[in-house]
Amino acid sequence: MLALYKNIKKRRLELKMSQDQLAAMTGYKDRSSITKIEKGEVDLAESKIREFAKALKISPQELMGWDEVDPNTIAAHFDGSEFTEDELDEIRQFAEFVKNKRK
Repeated sequence: MLALYKNIKKRRLELKMSQDQLAAMTGYKDRSSITKIEKGEVDLAESKIREFAKALKISPQELMGWDEVDPNTIAAHFDGSEFTEDELDEIRQFAEFVKNKRK
């Protein structure tokens, strides 16, 4: 089974979201569709993967389980070498703040 389907279930549970809630947020009529998706019985189109990512407050790349960094993201252009340690601490604190807001 693809990491995508496991990640959908894992993230849904992390957010304490029911299958019914996720179904409503992604345009499905009931939880049976989500059950099939989480079991890997249904293939998802790219547009649906994006809907799931949005509903689950995660990037499509993370949802897919891709380890590669998207070259179009800010993180791909940041190595930290141009900042002082104090500035890096502030950046880390801000990143943690944003991460917590996504929960």
